[in-house]
Amino acid sequence: MKSWPVQDAKARFSELLDTCLKEGPQVVTRRGADAAVLVPLRDWQRLQASARPTLKELLLAPAPQGAIPVPARGRLRRRSPEVLG
Repeated sequence: MKSWPVQDAKARFSELLDTCLKEGPQVVTRRGADAAVLVPLRDWQRLQASARPTLKELLLAPAPQGAIPVPARGRLRRRSPEVLG
């Protein structure tokens, strides 16, 4: 992945976009630190489709969307009243 300082990315956005479409994701840096990534739309759509749903989406879904594993419960051992007192 090529890295572009934010000033260059702003000044040469068309070149940044063309490079992204030809070579793949491009990193934009601010003050030397990675700040953002420009990715082709087809890659973004693939990533979005493969993303797992959030807990909120699962709970609000009209029908179950997947099995949620529930661990088996063990046998409860009750304490005698003498121990509690």
